[in-house]
Amino acid sequence: MRRVVITGLGIISPIGNDIPTYWTHLRNGVCGIDFIKSFDASDISVKLAAEIKDFNPAFYGIDTATARRTDLYSQYAIAAAKQAMEDSQLEMSPERLGVYIGSGIGGIHTFISECKKYQECGANRVSPLFIPTMIANMASGNVAILYNAQGPCLPVVTACATSTHAIGEAFRAIRHGYADAIIAGGAEATVVPLAIGGFNNSRALSRSTDPKRASIPFDMERQGFIMGEGAGIVILEEYEHAMGRNAHIYAEVSGYGNTCDAYHYTAPRPDGSTAGRAIQLALQEAGYNQSDVLYINAHGTGTPLNDASETLAIKVALGEEAARKTMISSTKSMTGHMLGAAGAAELIASALALEKGIVPPTIGLEKPDPECDLDYVPGKAREANLTIAISNSLGFGGHNACVALRK
Repeated sequence: MRRVVITGLGIISPIGNDIPTYWTHLRNGVCGIDFIKSFDASDISVKLAAEIKDFNPAFYGIDTATARRTDLYSQYAIAAAKQAMEDSQLEMSPERLGVYIGSGIGGIHTFISECKKYQECGANRVSPLFIPTMIANMASGNVAILYNAQGPCLPVVTACATSTHAIGEAFRAIRHGYADAIIAGGAEATVVPLAIGGFNNSRALSRSTDPKRASIPFDMERQGFIMGEGAGIVILEEYEHAMGRNAHIYAEVSGYGNTCDAYHYTAPRPDGSTAGRAIQLALQEAGYNQSDVLYINAHGTGTPLNDASETLAIKVALGEEAARKTMISSTKSMTGHMLGAAGAAELIASALALEKGIVPPTIGLEKPDPECDLDYVPGKAREANLTIAISNSLGFGGHNACVALRK
């Protein structure tokens, strides 16, 4: 069976628009959450978000004309993909290069602007580019065009698990010989009144007005998640191909688990059994054993239901004793919830943690919930001689995904 490695990383995130800045801020526990600045939130009870700062499409070669016909989520994907491809220095036959970039929601900025145009001016004034700009597969299409990637192109839409599934399925495709390299990840741009209103009215969002006490996974006072945005992209490459060109290898993708709760359209299965099985599947494929030093980048949204059920899922997967010895953190405490981009951003964090031997913290965790009684690395990063890391993502619809990495 072919081996798969990560040879390039790219990020657009609320705590940094390049990998060095992103990692420095993760390691130092920098909070990317602030009062909403992109629109007037005075009539919404949610006041905070984790917005992208200082994003300039032109910096990534996206000219004005292209930006006009490309939704913001797709611009984020292009920017992160360019970083990852430059980092990887990958050159590949077009037929053997694929793109698996997903989005949980897609082009909501375009959707809102064109709906407004329709309501005010009628259907004849709707842009002919409305559909191709809005649809959630267009980030993959745009990146494939940019790099002439003529291999498998599979955009994934599984809500908050989107980019973890995209990376996991890309791993499978390379492992089974359908491609030699795949540009994989996710992108999202949903800090808009419509999306925040919808999530807020479903009581999924935190209404805190203190940025440092807003996204507080596993804390007894957690209220919900903070909306984030951005893109995370990794270059997955077949091991021998990467070695043949002396590529830098961040980590080996060694396992993937994919299950469904089959329980409720938004709430997780309370006993954590199906999410736990996704973790087990990934760890089994990765050859996890008791001598490994494991780091778990948790889904850790800061919602009351998720954090309690994910704690149980980890115990189901590892057993109580091993779970208590495992270092776990939620980087959403810093980035907010990047929705379809979250899994890829967190897999990048996991790969860097593994490579550098530093576990990023869960910031803001001051009052531990008795139901969340594991080691969540509160407040401060921790050095550790890690041998394996996993990244969990759990999406609306009951979608559970877990990707395992090894040094």
